[in-house]
Amino acid sequence: MQQKPLRKLSALIADNSPHMADLIAVMLRGLGLKDVATATDGPAAFSLLRLRAFDLLVVADDLAGLDGLDLTRRLRVSEGSRNREIAVIMTSIEPDAAGIAAARDAGITEFLRKPFSAEHIATRLESILRMPRDFVAGGNYAGPDRRRRKLAAGKERRGTA
Repeated sequence: MQQKPLRKLSALIADNSPHMADLIAVMLRGLGLKDVATATDGPAAFSLLRLRAFDLLVVADDLAGLDGLDLTRRLRVSEGSRNREIAVIMTSIEPDAAGIAAARDAGITEFLRKPFSAEHIATRLESILRMPRDFVAGGNYAGPDRRRRKLAAGKERRGTA
């Protein structure tokens, strides 16, 4: 995510429930974001992402028409997209370890379990802004570097040729 003040960030919220999308929008506006759009299904969200640039996508894993995982994967492999490297926060009602791993492998940046508060969103935004991870594209993966820590790798950790 670009290093901007929160009031200058733009966000798209994609959730099946208009009520939940509006609630998340209120939370983001309460944190200082001014430009917040919503979509209530995957195809509508993907259309908005093709039309304009956003800094943040908050997407439900069970989004109708194009679920959150598929939407994120499509976004990450769209090399010409201005939103390819967007920060993605995925939300889920009942995440399990396999679901969280699948989301990470799809290219999400952060994960939130529903229900959550504005404080939880603020924590994820702070993580995204303070510790941005490089965008990686190669093999079967495109998205933020899945490693959260950078470790020095000396010769003893690498094979010698």
